[in-house]
Amino acid sequence: MAEPRKSSSPSPAPPFGSSPSSSPRPAISLQPSPKRPAFSKPTKLLRQIRAVFRTLPILSPACRIPLNGSRLHDGHVHGGTRITGTIFGYRKSRVNLAFQESPRCLPMLIMELAIPTGKLLQDMGVGLVRLALECEKRPSEKRKILDEPIWTLFCNGKKSGYGVRRDPSNEDLRIMQTLNAVSMGAGVIPAEETGEGDQLTYMRVDFERVTGSKDSETFYMINPDTNNGAELSIFLVRI
Repeated sequence: MAEPRKSSSPSPAPPFGSSPSSSPRPAISLQPSPKRPAFSKPTKLLRQIRAVFRTLPILSPACRIPLNGSRLHDGHVHGGTRITGTIFGYRKSRVNLAFQESPRCLPMLIMELAIPTGKLLQDMGVGLVRLALECEKRPSEKRKILDEPIWTLFCNGKKSGYGVRRDPSNEDLRIMQTLNAVSMGAGVIPAEETGEGDQLTYMRVDFERVTGSKDSETFYMINPDTNNGAELSIFLVRI
């Protein structure tokens, strides 16, 4: 009489949505932004020297050197800090803005605007685009301007809905990780890499961040082409 066969335990089924041929997505290697040193308060002697200089007359010689639009985006004119900015989104969906200290850092600000991605990129290809985001000032709340949750959006002086600040999602981090080797450029990310059914359009350039006060910040796009090309300025103001 033949002995009964020993049944081997079945191998565990693969996780839902995975396949042996699918390549794993790269791990997130973005680093937190480096902390900036705190500014020390001026000493009493320095304040007295500043007070003396304020009493001196101001000479305003006529400047005859023409300044075109591209020179206004030179870091020496505004005196700000250079950061990385990424405009991304699906062409018919709302556009997203992400700002990083460098392409290898985690985003310090991600904002979703009520403007289709394709429309904003089309307008930037035609001429200068100015985005103004305003929110109400609340003295009782000790909140940094970049932490404000919702803004009223104006595009070239016309009210265009709202802008919303949000925390980076898993999809945002995957996109930033995919672009971490890109310092400047524009293109599309295939649907296979985004996990969605549509291609994602992106544009990455350097911006100059200028802090006017605790209630105002400006981001100027640094145009690598000094003659023509896309132009964008973003103003954040608490009123």
